[in-house]
Amino acid sequence: MSYYNDKNNYSGRRTGFFSTVAVALISALLGGVMAVALIPSIYGNKQSAPTSQVILNSGPTTPIVKTDGVTNFPVAQIAKATGPAVVGIANFQSSGSIFGGGGLAEAGSGSGFIVDTQQGYIVTNNHVVAGAEKIVVSLADGRNITAKLVGADDRTDLAVVQIADTKNLTATQLGDSTKLQVGEPVVAIGNPGGQEFARSVTAGVVSATNRILDIPGEASFNLIQTDAAINPGNSGGPLVNYQGQVIGINSAKNQEAGFEGMGFAIPISDALPTIKQLIEKGYASHPGLNVQIDPRYTAEYASQRGWPAGAYVAKVTPGGPAQRAGILAGDVLTKLNNTPIKSSLELTHELFKYNPGDKVTVTIFRNNKTQDVSLTLTEIKPQ
Repeated sequence: MSYYNDKNNYSGRRTGFFSTVAVALISALLGGVMAVALIPSIYGNKQSAPTSQVILNSGPTTPIVKTDGVTNFPVAQIAKATGPAVVGIANFQSSGSIFGGGGLAEAGSGSGFIVDTQQGYIVTNNHVVAGAEKIVVSLADGRNITAKLVGADDRTDLAVVQIADTKNLTATQLGDSTKLQVGEPVVAIGNPGGQEFARSVTAGVVSATNRILDIPGEASFNLIQTDAAINPGNSGGPLVNYQGQVIGINSAKNQEAGFEGMGFAIPISDALPTIKQLIEKGYASHPGLNVQIDPRYTAEYASQRGWPAGAYVAKVTPGGPAQRAGILAGDVLTKLNNTPIKSSLELTHELFKYNPGDKVTVTIFRNNKTQDVSLTLTEIKPQ
């Protein structure tokens, strides 16, 4: 299958958002999963509670929507309540004019939503702001405000930006995505195609939960699948339940020919630990093995050699937990705590369930034999 997010084509100014799984997100993100030269580990994301608590939703927030579902129109009420907290985000980069003029031009645009009115914090996707030299936030009242990047994490495809002008802002209500039920109605709000279609509203249901996409960033989570229309420019916008609460961050869509109504969102409850780290520290750290995984090791390649599917270790970082446990270059990692691993992204997904300092058992394939090794996950910080 192939998927897209809105990298470099949020407003329709470019044509490269349709891409295969292998390149569905930014190459730097792929490198973060695959290569120690860029990010020296495979990692997880279930962080410990922060030492200084981040309080989101401070100040005015959108009201909880109450409707009897018969005489009222819940989607209309949700749009009215939540729409003012949804923003457009424009990513400006050097234009690289062949005439030497230079300057910044809009490379793309996406969506975001306000989570703190007093501090001006806005949540979006990392791929929406990746490479930006200038970020401009468009508010529902017509204001266009230059924002600063608070922090971004390519491993989870999450980012937080901040605006200084916090006058008359409204924050979203954050819900609990762990309580979602398949078939539950939801609403997606965002800016497909840029400001021309700002705060477009589409409605659907939760088609499924616990979906895994084989693309970096999104592979870190059990995603929410929805048939609410998600289009280029929706990335970073909220997926909202019928109480007007944000339960997901719209991030990707299956764009393979013949498929319709398959959008995906990062569950808000899973995203919050990373969001809080970005606000507190400006970066997010994750647990890791300190190994380099070779992306060329596929299930097809393994089958041809009579080896099991898994994550092929190309290099082990000296002094890291993998080396101390006896893992060697050339090993194939096939299980993590008895959960089968069929690819490097599945390894990433499983590791995101743990914290730095957690002890895990890794099953490795070496010399046509399998063996288990125990190790303690280390903390990996961005380079």
